[in-house]
Amino acid sequence: MVFNSLPFVIFFVIVCGLMALTNGKRIQALLPWPVNSLRHVILLLASYVFYGWWNWKCCFLMLGLTAVAYVCAAAYEKDGKKLWVTLGVVMPLVILGIFKYFNFFVDSFCALFGIARAGSLNILLPVGISFYTFQSLSYTIDVYRGKIPAEKSFVNVALYIAFFPQLVAGPIVKAGEYIPQLYEDRNISLDNLQQGVQAFALGLFKKVVIADNISVFVDAVYDTPAAFHAVTVLLAVAAYSIQIYCDFSGYSDMAVGCAKCLGYDLPRNFNLPYISKNVTEFWKRWHISLSTWLMEYVYFPLGGNRKGTARRYLNLLLTMLIGGLWHGAAWTFVTWGGLHGLALCVHKMFLKATQGREKRDGFLVNSLCVLGTFGYVSFCLVFFRSGTFATALAVFRAIFTWQQGVIHLSSWAILGLGCVALATLAAALRSRKLGGPIDGFYPQVKLNTIPGLLVFFLFVGLTLGLAYTGENPFIYFQF
Repeated sequence: MVFNSLPFVIFFVIVCGLMALTNGKRIQALLPWPVNSLRHVILLLASYVFYGWWNWKCCFLMLGLTAVAYVCAAAYEKDGKKLWVTLGVVMPLVILGIFKYFNFFVDSFCALFGIARAGSLNILLPVGISFYTFQSLSYTIDVYRGKIPAEKSFVNVALYIAFFPQLVAGPIVKAGEYIPQLYEDRNISLDNLQQGVQAFALGLFKKVVIADNISVFVDAVYDTPAAFHAVTVLLAVAAYSIQIYCDFSGYSDMAVGCAKCLGYDLPRNFNLPYISKNVTEFWKRWHISLSTWLMEYVYFPLGGNRKGTARRYLNLLLTMLIGGLWHGAAWTFVTWGGLHGLALCVHKMFLKATQGREKRDGFLVNSLCVLGTFGYVSFCLVFFRSGTFATALAVFRAIFTWQQGVIHLSSWAILGLGCVALATLAAALRSRKLGGPIDGFYPQVKLNTIPGLLVFFLFVGLTLGLAYTGENPFIYFQF
């Protein structure tokens, strides 16, 4: 079940209806327990139905990870033994390693030492396992650090890990961000529906209109890069940057919108990443929930910047290598993460070398920095998109040797670049008018007015009319 499907719309309307019923005073009067408990049970059951739609057997794996996190955190809080924390961290990582990385590590070991491999372990990769594993780790570690108390309610822990709007592709929500909301009176309201539906509609437009239409062009070029002219390949590289941004940020917008309809707030995952003037700023704007998770649970435990300059650079590089491996069990993903790690180290060196110097960067310098950062990010994404190093090298060869071939200037790729550029410009002008930093925002109209309804339904009609109707799953479902 995916967000851009009729079954999900029916499912979500049913869930919202059940949640809305709990607002009734008569129903609340009949309940032998607090109404919030009923709401949590409804959402938990809905989340397992949503996840089981792909494969019901995988629900037992998620339930097992939840039980590990719940038991280990409660046991640690009771007796203070770090053994429980170790188990709560190691066991989920072992499970993730078996399902996602077993074949990768075995194949890499055999290739390194020239050992013949008899066969591969045929294991189904549960959708979203990387996301809910990180959330189970967050809960255990946050209890250990004293940021939150261990939950007495198993339902609360299970709902935190399985909450369906962000279950399969994020945003990655830390326990301290979500669990406190379970103790507040959060439910369906007209104001929440108005905000949530519009955020969902914006995300849907990004996904089915921009990302999915661009994907046809990008897939064709990456399937046979040797057949296309260098200009076409270069456009495809830039177009993939737009595709993955609109695909993933579109999903995040829809997740935020669904959660808001139900009364819950999820953290924003993207903030105009392609206006970044350097890679450090890029990672503060791109996949924010992952970058903050890696910083808090990987970079800082490694020592952060507290153990000298050399160790700081090593920690940055290791963190980004782990981030690359988290995305997929392939050396192309590790290479992507490593290139970003190197760029972060170089930027930190540059800042240290220019420390204390007065900076007066004008419009031209800032524009060149933005273009340079976008170019580097797009360059790195070639490894992210390519299934093999051979494909990545073929793409680079086509560009840097100015390869001759078929010229195909995709109108959707150019339109996608234009849409993102215009949205960025609009946000920049708005931020300048308000006197603050450039910040993305969800455009909202008042749905209780006729002009607002006309604009909203015109946007929805435009989305449905321009939507790509082919089968094109969200990119981050594979992670």
